[in-house]
Amino acid sequence: MAGGGCSRLSGILQGILLASVGLGVWDVLFVYEENKCSMTYMFEYPEYLKIKIPKKLSSQYPSYGLYRYKEKNSAETHKELKGTGIPVLFLPGNAGSYKQVRSLGSVALRKAENIHNKFHFDFYSIDFNEELVALYGGSLEKQTKFVHACIKVILKSYKGQKDAPSNVAIVGHSMGGIVARALFTLPNFKSTLISLIITQATPHVAPVLILDSYLIDFYATVNNHWILNEETLRNITILSMGGGFRDYQVRSGLTIVPSIGLYNNTLNVVTSAVPRAWVSTDHLCIVWCKELVLATVRVFFDLVDHNTNQITMDLKKRMTVLHHHFVTYSEKDSEDNPETLVSFPGSAATWSEIKTYKWTYNSPQISARLPKASYFILPLPSEEELYSNLYCRTTNLESSNWIYGCTLINQSVCAGKANPFPFYALSDRLKYFTVSQEGIDLTGEAELLKMYKIVNFNVEKYRSFSHFVIHVSKARVNKQFRVECEYLTTKSRTMSTPITNVLSFGASVHRVLINSTGLIHYVQLQDFNKIHQAFEIHVESRCQSLHGKRADVYRFHVPWSHEDSVVTTSVPSSTVIYAKLHRARPENDSSVPELQLHTTRNCQYEITIRTSFCQVLGQLIRFHGVYLPTYVVANILLVFGRQLIHLYNEGNCLDFTIALHAAKPYKVIPFVNLAAFLLRYEWFQDVWSILMLPEIDILILNEQGISSSAISILLFLFGTAIVYWSGIFFSLLLKQLSSLWSLFQRPSVVKKENGLISLPSSCVVIFFIIIIWTTCGAVALVFGYFLYLLKVISLQASVQAMKGILNLAPRAETVEKIPTSSSVKEEEEEGEEEGTFRAASDFPEEPDQLNLDCPKWLSLSDVDDAVDTLKIYITILHLLNWMMLFSAPSFIYWLKNLRYARRLNPDPCDIVATILVLTMGILINSHSMLVKRSKLLKYTARIQHFLVIAMAAFGLVHLYRIPYFITFSLALYALCCLI
Repeated sequence: MAGGGCSRLSGILQGILLASVGLGVWDVLFVYEENKCSMTYMFEYPEYLKIKIPKKLSSQYPSYGLYRYKEKNSAETHKELKGTGIPVLFLPGNAGSYKQVRSLGSVALRKAENIHNKFHFDFYSIDFNEELVALYGGSLEKQTKFVHACIKVILKSYKGQKDAPSNVAIVGHSMGGIVARALFTLPNFKSTLISLIITQATPHVAPVLILDSYLIDFYATVNNHWILNEETLRNITILSMGGGFRDYQVRSGLTIVPSIGLYNNTLNVVTSAVPRAWVSTDHLCIVWCKELVLATVRVFFDLVDHNTNQITMDLKKRMTVLHHHFVTYSEKDSEDNPETLVSFPGSAATWSEIKTYKWTYNSPQISARLPKASYFILPLPSEEELYSNLYCRTTNLESSNWIYGCTLINQSVCAGKANPFPFYALSDRLKYFTVSQEGIDLTGEAELLKMYKIVNFNVEKYRSFSHFVIHVSKARVNKQFRVECEYLTTKSRTMSTPITNVLSFGASVHRVLINSTGLIHYVQLQDFNKIHQAFEIHVESRCQSLHGKRADVYRFHVPWSHEDSVVTTSVPSSTVIYAKLHRARPENDSSVPELQLHTTRNCQYEITIRTSFCQVLGQLIRFHGVYLPTYVVANILLVFGRQLIHLYNEGNCLDFTIALHAAKPYKVIPFVNLAAFLLRYEWFQDVWSILMLPEIDILILNEQGISSSAISILLFLFGTAIVYWSGIFFSLLLKQLSSLWSLFQRPSVVKKENGLISLPSSCVVIFFIIIIWTTCGAVALVFGYFLYLLKVISLQASVQAMKGILNLAPRAETVEKIPTSSSVKEEEEEGEEEGTFRAASDFPEEPDQLNLDCPKWLSLSDVDDAVDTLKIYITILHLLNWMMLFSAPSFIYWLKNLRYARRLNPDPCDIVATILVLTMGILINSHSMLVKRSKLLKYTARIQHFLVIAMAAFGLVHLYRIPYFITFSLALYALCCLI
């Protein structure tokens, strides 16, 4: 009873853990904001004109191609395929199509028409045959070399033209972005061939899944080259966009371009923070999302040098344009100087001085009542006053230049700053200013935030001015607009609150109450810096008296990364904001995330903060879900080791789920953490290097700030739950398949054969080895897996049949053996071994009715041995399931490219497949009786634990190492069968 209660309790615990994994997966895949992207439409039918490449190149890369995007009318007029514009090359990503260039190409074509084709862009795209380069890294180098050759072909087509381009801009989606950066690692590549790289959802830091060594070696080469040659490559500008939480394939934390930060030539943003977009995109949507496509095309057009009609070589201008369109859009032309001296009109404008520190202007409903222009002068507060900032915002104000700084000489004359020196006396000012209406345009410091244009000036920075000037112009349509300004003290508007504990499961709540008399408030979230933290922030606004419609903007701001999220809501309202991070806070940073509330005056705001348990689980899966296979396989190997130990000590094998009780995280995690801790000391590092051991994977996660001991333990428990329920499901599935097998194949008694190596199995092994070296190792693994699966199904059917024979026997303790096909005389002669046997009349007259091709006698020990053999076979099959999953990308890649090449080169599975095929040739004929007598059984069982520790240390991130550990474990077991 106690054992049954413990079993039920264990099942409940494993069910809770599996449900937690399911909730996390559900949160990642389905719980995110709706797709707010607009679709990009073509105005004409798109055409993809294939560019002729040299025969040598086409024969070397038969599956690749180069295309140029055109639309129907323009395609007919450019059949010669000669380039006439500015070349832009699009590189598709994992399983991506060259046709994905159409959104960028079409919008750029329309924009060029709007400027009467003063200049235009030629968009090219490369067909990579939709290769799975995110899962198989063997073709990344081949893709890189082909892109290099295509760049030469593209630039060659412009030869002979005036101001012919000498470089191309590259847009890379997903893995296309890493291929673009890999170009600079080629020996003969000239860095001047590329001026700008824009990447969309590209995992720059590391691959999402490291399923082969070629993938991680490629990444290491690229990132090391860019870091070591950062000074040489400082003229290459890179914009990297992450898709936000909708992109569950590539999390945005991986889209950060690795850099030591010596030069300002890289910008990393999340699409939810991009002005005029403020949307999260999935992995494919980021290519066609109209808001992002428009921002990208605007960047291209703003970067054109009008003297050469090519992309500017001015690095500072490039970064200014990128910041303008992807960080803080001010509606002022990005080419303009942020602070420009301007002249105000005189007679046609009205001037008014504002003598209060809080001011609101509402335009009349009919804009025709307004004069041509109105200027409102706001004096700066004196240094004795405690105001630190000027905050202004406008709604529906059409003027792009609307705020200025000036020095008021008299009541009717305003002068702009003409030199960088401070002004202390009126006589000094008169030396440097003409007596006219002039000011410095400060609109470049403004920011567009949804429906608001916002400025937030630090007053001390503008002490050289005496006044700020607000310009209000007549609207072109009858639309009301609103201008609101106030001087404020930042400290008085900033509130700080601790976050709730992750383990509170949402029960603990922190509340902040704001009685708003101003326009902006800040709520700092203390100790919010880890990626596994996630909170539900509920903002409820209440207003007693409100005239007209009002709207608030809430922004969750992360100071160390461009990953803000913006929410617009009406007033009064109740709004929910989910706060979580794409990137952990850097170690040398002490800033904290904050909630910025752009509020309505005279309203009350109640902010409730609680931990979102489902979002926490979602963060764990988002950041650590790719490491679950390691912990799952670790649990299976611990089960395998426990079964072998019990077989050695007790003479029988434990059931899969019972043996899983031996899988405990304290048997693995502490040893890995201890090794990581000791690696802080030089003497241990020396020992480590002498042993030629690779870096512990947990240290890689520590550098990214996404690892902790508690998370490792929790992931191990998640792996245990997955193994537990998959074991139950797999057991039921095998029983059903074996029943179906029995309908077509008569079960046979499991024989205790001593011959492990038979002629048929040897022929099969030789055949598989030939397959490995002529096609792909994954093909042999697939065939071998299904052969072994049939063996397990057949064994399961035989065990069920053997148990059925025992059930036909009388329930007598004296019965040890049961005749299955014999005469009474044979029974009497052999009955003296272990007791009294049944009479002839007790046996079936026709033993063949049992559908069993078996020897004359069936003992209880025969059935027990068969059951033990089946249990080990099932555990091995669990391991082979994961071997299949790890080899699947290579198999799919080989199958997809079979028409171009019969052999996969390079093949990440060839060595593992060769060893495993030889091993399976022995395992498929193995029996528990042979293993029991093995001299190596004890050592093989003990080694499984050390294999698990090594796998947790070196296979957590580098998943391609897991098959090696599985193969080594099975090879040891095969030796047990032989020795």
